Parts: sequence; structure tokens; C-alpha cells
Amino acid sequence: MDFIEEFQNLTIESLAHISQQQVHKAVDVLRPLQASRGRLFIAGSGGGAGHASHAAADFRRLTGIESYALGDNVSELTALINDESWSDSYKLILQQSRVNQNDAVLFFSVGGGDEGKNISTNLVRAAKYSKEIGCKILCVVGAPGGYIATIADAPILIPVSNRARLTPVTESLQAYVWHLLVSHPELSVRRAMWESVEHGK
Repeated sequence: MDFIEEFQNLTIESLAHISQQQVHKAVDVLRPLQASRGRLFIAGSGGGAGHASHAAADFRRLTGIESYALGDNVSELTALINDESWSDSYKLILQQSRVNQNDAVLFFSVGGGDEGKNISTNLVRAAKYSKEIGCKILCVVGAPGGYIATIADAPILIPVSNRARLTPVTESLQAYVWHLLVSHPELSVRRAMWESVEHGK
């Protein structure tokens, strides 16, 4: 089996084992957020930060949920890193945004964070703060999900049987999951451009 076939097969296997029940739970958390006009804050580092920007745009436009990616304002983020710490940067952005129990926070992470091992500490501390103030927490993470999955109200775990491919498969399927969510008929309020053109608005 060559690399391309192996990678495709592994990705298909992981996709097939994403729990539909977990996705339904995420919809159940997002639907009342949408109805109450709460805000959705989205966080990730590295590839997860890119996902957060894209997902925030999709949730805002396609579901009508007011959405923000925590890493998008580079001036604010780097000031907080410089003046405070990397570990507290996302937590402080949430505080400065006056995040409250009517809002929700969505995390994209490969491993889900581990403060003891100094991995994704910015995400872990943001998740802890969100939990403390009563925000709903969602995450899309590689199984078993790390710290964030243990405290999330709606964790979506991506199982990857070949751990040597954990990051690329997890990050690929994170994009699948948020596109599934913004397309879900219980959340979608607007079609994307090509669907609008081909099927009418």
C-alpha cells in the first residue's frame, strides 16, 4: 500500500468512527445559543487558529451566530503575550470580551491540552476560565481528547488509529466537522454562495 492509499484509508476510517451522537450534542448546545443570540468564541493554536478564523466566519454568516476567533486580532494577542503570558493570553481575551454564561466557547485542538506537560496551556486556561463562569464548552479534538474533552459539554472526538498521522488526520476532519455543523438544517440560516447559485436562495 502506498502512502496516498494509506492516508486516504486512515482518514475514511477516522471519519466513519466520529460519533454522530457527539455531533448531535453539539447541535443541541448551539441551537439555544443561536436562539438566545449568545456569542460563540472559537480558539485554537497553529492549525487550530486557522480553523478558528474560518469557522468563525462560517458560523457568523451561515448560522447567524455572532462568532469570534480568539487569535484574529494580532495586536491584542501579541500585546497580551508580551505583557502577561502566552498561557493566559486567550483567557484574558475572553475576560476582555466580557464572556458570560450566555456565550459558548469552541476549541480546536489535536491533543486537547495538558498543562502538566506544558502543551496548549493557552487553550487549557481559557477552557478552565470558561467552565468557571458557566459558558458552554464545545471541542473538536483528536481522541482521547486531553483536558478540554474532560470538561466540555459537547466534545467531538476524532479517533485516529495510526498515531503517527494524528495531526494531519485530526486537523483535516476538524474542518469536516464544523462544515457539517454550519450546514445542519437545525442551525443553517443561509446557504453558501455556490449552493445559492445552483439551488436558489
